[in-house]
Amino acid sequence: MNTPETVARSSRILCVDDNQDAADSTAQLLKAHGHDARACYNGPAALRVAAAFLPDVCFIDLNMPGMDGDVLAVELRKAAGPRPLTLVALTAMSDICHILRTEAAGFAQYLVKPADPAVLVEIAAGKMPAACDP
Repeated sequence: MNTPETVARSSRILCVDDNQDAADSTAQLLKAHGHDARACYNGPAALRVAAAFLPDVCFIDLNMPGMDGDVLAVELRKAAGPRPLTLVALTAMSDICHILRTEAAGFAQYLVKPADPAVLVEIAAGKMPAACDP
């Protein structure tokens, strides 16, 4: 599935979800489109991997035990410093409260599971859909 367009705009992507199948399948989808994608299953692990991996895009579940996605996003943004980092909430929660919290935490997009794989691929390639999912 590597097309000239996806390979030319390959990104480093971190997929963070306490549901290992969800994190792994998202990472595999993005790898199939030419991206370097890694899966992590909790916030502390994501912070450790991000420190060395330096992701361009992070797809983050919000409702994780321990460090939730909002806190993780703030920490990832701090660690990235001035380096560009696109944060995308990928969650089963779709109420306005969570959407507003993600905006405050610095997320660029809010996607409700199951997200359209084509949208995930577009975001990974740097093409932001015009509107949030919910």
